[in-house]
Amino acid sequence: MEVEQAFGKILRKIRMENSLSQEELAYICGLDRTYISLMERGKRKPTINTIFELAKGLDERPSDLISLTEELFNLNVD
Repeated sequence: MEVEQAFGKILRKIRMENSLSQEELAYICGLDRTYISLMERGKRKPTINTIFELAKGLDERPSDLISLTEELFNLNVD
């Protein structure tokens, strides 16, 4: 699993826990819905600015998104 795939899984999990559609999250964050979809599928690598916008829209800390991604990535690397 690549880092962007791990981030996508975390993004999708948190989005769904917040009962948000991709469209709703995209609107809140000022992003395109297809970009959310591509990130969730590990097809796009978010910039630091995007991570901060996503975290704000999900009511999370950016560092939490990164640490959860790191945990998932490390589970699949070992």
